[in-house]
Parts: sequence; C-alpha cells; structure tokens
Amino acid sequence: MGDVLLALSIPVLVFGGGIYAACDCWWRRRHPAPPSPYTHRAARLAEQEMLLLAEEIVDDAHAALGPLYEAPAAPRPGGPPGGPPAGLKPEASQAPQAPQASRSDATPGRGPSRPAAARRR
Repeated sequence: MGDVLLALSIPVLVFGGGIYAACDCWWRRRHPAPPSPYTHRAARLAEQEMLLLAEEIVDDAHAALGPLYEAPAAPRPGGPPGGPPAGLKPEASQAPQAPQASRSDATPGRGPSRPAAARRR
C-alpha cells in the first residue's frame, strides 16, 4: 500500500503546483504591485550620473582638440606689415593667385544637396 500512495502522490503534487501557479498568476494580474519609487529614483540618479560623465568627456575632448577647429587668423588686406621689399615694384611683388573658394563653397549648408549629374551608359 505504501508504494501505491507514493506513486499517486507525485501526480497530486504536480497538479496542486499547477493549480497554485494558475491562481497566483490570476491574482497578480488582478492586483498589480505599484511601481517602486526606489527603482525610479535609482534610474534618475543613474541618468544624471551618465549625463555628467558624458559632459566631462565632451569638455575634455573640446579642451584637447579645440585649437584644431579654431579659425585661422585672417590675412591683412595690405599684405605683410613691412610692405614690398625694397627694389621690387609693387606689381611684381603680387604674383597672380588662384581664386580661393569661399567658406560657403567649402562647407555645405544644412539644406538639401544638389542632385548628382546623370550618368550615361
């Protein structure tokens, strides 16, 4: 008789566990727990910490690489402060120069770019 009770107890325990799990699931769906204020606060603190770290990284990068992005000193319209060297005519000191691209030509704006030229096959 002891073996029969042992053999029948296993399905009863499995069935009882299933009933308990179903009731627990039903109860939790009907009565959800309120959100924990500690998790929201921890998320806000982590977000603030991450933002401060990102600001520090950007500030360090700007301090290290800032001189690379500064605009070069504009040339004076009159040329060098001493003028042309002695013995040279003013016209000879000024060699013809290639036209320089303006800043707006060198750097595209934020608007839409021009369409590419059509290719022939």
